[in-house]
Amino acid sequence: MGQRLMCVVAHPDDECFAFGGALALAADRGIETYVICMTDGQAGTHRGSAASAEELGRTRREEFAASCKVLGVSRHESLEYHDAQLITVPFSEAAEQLVRRMRQFRPDVVITFGGDGGMNTHTDHMMVSFWTTAAFHWSGQAKRFPESGAVYQPGRLFHVTTNTFLPERHPPLPIPWTTVLDIESVRERKNEAFRQHRSQGPLMEQTREFFAQYGGQEFYTLVASSEAIPARQTSSLFQDLPTPPKTR
Repeated sequence: MGQRLMCVVAHPDDECFAFGGALALAADRGIETYVICMTDGQAGTHRGSAASAEELGRTRREEFAASCKVLGVSRHESLEYHDAQLITVPFSEAAEQLVRRMRQFRPDVVITFGGDGGMNTHTDHMMVSFWTTAAFHWSGQAKRFPESGAVYQPGRLFHVTTNTFLPERHPPLPIPWTTVLDIESVRERKNEAFRQHRSQGPLMEQTREFFAQYGGQEFYTLVASSEAIPARQTSSLFQDLPTPPKTR
């Protein structure tokens, strides 16, 4: 079995906006990728031509699928939670959804938001970070959700972070990074994936200059590992990853 990468996001467009470089680089290396989006983006500020929340949700699901195709994502899935309300979701319910999928997909590496909420400090991003972090640990524990599949411990968990901030936004308290990805080779593909989110055109326009200046790298922090290792600077999410990851 080849290496596998799981990415957990909150909204359609997060997969390219925050993680597009990592996903495209992995695809180029033949790594199987799986993106889980917890919502369909019905509460988005930018609504395109959608006449209702349901129509916007359908549109954004289609845009998410198109973006994932551009990035070379092997598998993608949208869950049914309502964006802008993730803080009200029972914690263990959402975490179990992710535990089940980790045990089924068996990723080597899991990436998601940090507890800072990302560059725009979004509460939904924070909740996805907390759920994914718990699920990473619980997936490898037999006493947690035994009905959700055979126990499996992923190898590494990374939170995305940043070395700069969006203008006119309240800055996050970013996590110091351990991994810097040079994404110049896939930068245009990341941009093209973002362009698939046509309903979010105003957001693309607002951030165009920012990403033109700062979009050549993505920053990640290693926050958990299946084996004890020292923190150090790396240039790959898979660098020196033990294979296969531990199963218990």
